[in-house]
Amino acid sequence: MDNEITIVEVGPRDGLQNEGTILSTDTKVELITRLVDAGARRIEAVSFAHPRLVPTMADAEAVMERVPRRDGVSYAGLVLNRRGLDRAVGTDVDEVNVVVCVSDTFSTRNQNVTADEAMTMAADVVDAARNRGLFTTITLSTAFGCPFEGEVAPARVAEFARRCADAGAQELCLGDTVGVGAPSQVTDLTARIRDTVGDAMRLRFHFHNTRNTGFANAYAAVTAGVDVLDASAGGIGGCPFAPKATGNIATDDLVYMLERMGCTTGFDLASLIPTAGFLSEKLGHEVPALLPRAGLFP
Repeated sequence: MDNEITIVEVGPRDGLQNEGTILSTDTKVELITRLVDAGARRIEAVSFAHPRLVPTMADAEAVMERVPRRDGVSYAGLVLNRRGLDRAVGTDVDEVNVVVCVSDTFSTRNQNVTADEAMTMAADVVDAARNRGLFTTITLSTAFGCPFEGEVAPARVAEFARRCADAGAQELCLGDTVGVGAPSQVTDLTARIRDTVGDAMRLRFHFHNTRNTGFANAYAAVTAGVDVLDASAGGIGGCPFAPKATGNIATDDLVYMLERMGCTTGFDLASLIPTAGFLSEKLGHEVPALLPRAGLFP
């Protein structure tokens, strides 16, 4: 396989937001700098959710003020509404990622709106963001299953994907928020989305390894022709609004797998591996990634 895969590094946002330890702004900027030095070119650096709801992201503006600005590096901020977008615009982010929870129960608990209401809000944010020259992604969270409602119908996910395309989003990310998905679901959803929206949006996936299927799902996505995947350095992360939502697939382990498959990612694993130790030290616990423990091969 000879594919170029873009890895969106989400450790500084989705990775840190579920941690009990709140890192200093200095440490967050050092983490992002390490990731850029190791080859990360798309980084979801911050969230503009209300600081009361996500206190680990309260210093979003301060972080964005100090991130290293280098050619070819794009920084994204997660936003939930127009207030979040207004904050993001003031920080010179390059991209915004707007989240819509596909299941009503999760959406109500997470954003205090129904899924339909969240979609309407997202369309408004996308329109405003594109008018300001920002690249726009809509993430459909709980696309593989909801911790409160159980299974989510694939037809519902496809319908929301159509609405994302109608809203003008440039990229669609399907999120396995609580790590319940299996490779067959990835294959099925990829086909459904393509049948529904064609090439209207670039397709991206966000996998969690909660039940040890995250890397199998990533493999299924790549073999289905998907070329954008989210991952988190060290495998840290989760969702503070979802019970037992453990870490994202680890950037370290994903890069190793993809490059052994013959894909290119732009990362330098030798430079990336020490970041896991840095995170373990700063967070006070060993991070889940396995490659930093085993080392490179050969």
